[in-house]
Amino acid sequence: MMKAKSIKGKSTEEIKTALAETIDDDFKPTLAIVFLSIKQDRETITKLLDEKGIQIFGATTSGEFIDSEIMEGGTVIMLLDIPETHFKIIFHEAKDNVYEKAKQLGKQGKEFFTNPAFIIASGWMHMDAEQIIKGIEDGFGREVSIFGGVAGDDLTLKDPKVFNNERISTTGLVALILDTDKMEVTGIATCGWKPIGISKTITKSEGNVVYKIDDEPALDLVMKYLGLNLGDQPINNTVFNLGAYYPLQLERENAPPVMRTAMLGNAEDRSLICAGNIPQGSKVKFSLPPDFDVIDTVVEDCNSLKEENQNDADAIIMFSCISRYLSFGVMTKEEIERVMNVWNVPFIGFFTYGEFGKSRKGKHEFHNNTCCVVALKEK
Repeated sequence: MMKAKSIKGKSTEEIKTALAETIDDDFKPTLAIVFLSIKQDRETITKLLDEKGIQIFGATTSGEFIDSEIMEGGTVIMLLDIPETHFKIIFHEAKDNVYEKAKQLGKQGKEFFTNPAFIIASGWMHMDAEQIIKGIEDGFGREVSIFGGVAGDDLTLKDPKVFNNERISTTGLVALILDTDKMEVTGIATCGWKPIGISKTITKSEGNVVYKIDDEPALDLVMKYLGLNLGDQPINNTVFNLGAYYPLQLERENAPPVMRTAMLGNAEDRSLICAGNIPQGSKVKFSLPPDFDVIDTVVEDCNSLKEENQNDADAIIMFSCISRYLSFGVMTKEEIERVMNVWNVPFIGFFTYGEFGKSRKGKHEFHNNTCCVVALKEK
């Protein structure tokens, strides 16, 4: 049976000590899932793991959690002793053509394993994250399990990174590919936000930039709709907090809505830059600010995941949107704690700038304002 142990630290020395105390004759990990702040000495921590022959799947964060403790500016690591034949870690630089790199990743997964699952982390949000999902599925040849998150950078919105043992990049794509004939990989993307008001039409957009909603400048309409006056406040911070509290729900035919957060506002052309594509002509609704019902929904979805798969997990990884943390505040700890208690096994995660996963009735896709939970178990 696979063993999993999680460690944490606010400094390299704390990580070094925790590693020495955790690794012994009975526990020799082969894989480390590393989530750390941009303030941490990633290079030294990577070297510590590398010297022990441990493969790394890593991302920078906007806050980390381990068990029910939320950290900021620290490092959390999950150590796993999975047989090396059961997994592969692949890193692609995806700056120029994210779709082609993701497609290559999908093909590689198919070459390695008959039935792979992909746990991924990507760099900066200027990538078209939907193209990552599409590329992997096109490369693999059909829908396949894809879970993960977009790296963070302590909310500076400048330089989030993903890494493995040898490489690190703001525009990278790192994947942990698991053999599901040997490892059970189940997951769910769940959000709990409720829509409010009538549907509005995106009348002008390109990719993740929304210019007009109902033929009005997008930024002006959002501010007016929510009764906000920018005044002298820095526009970028205002819009980011606004997106955290009132995310847009992108409506689709024959599929549940998918969340889209307004990350930045452009004061000159009055557009909104969102953390995911919003096609021109699509319909959106605003969402109500969260309450405890949101957490109940997430926990119910996790319980359903556990029951449907009849699985106790060996380890849990959670990718939770930083927008949830901004809008939940102290409730965030309760959400993490209650999700952790569904399985009661080693548990780590981080606050992301976007999530990859599958909702209960949807397909694998890119989300915002969502909590994506992945359960791992050796068969």
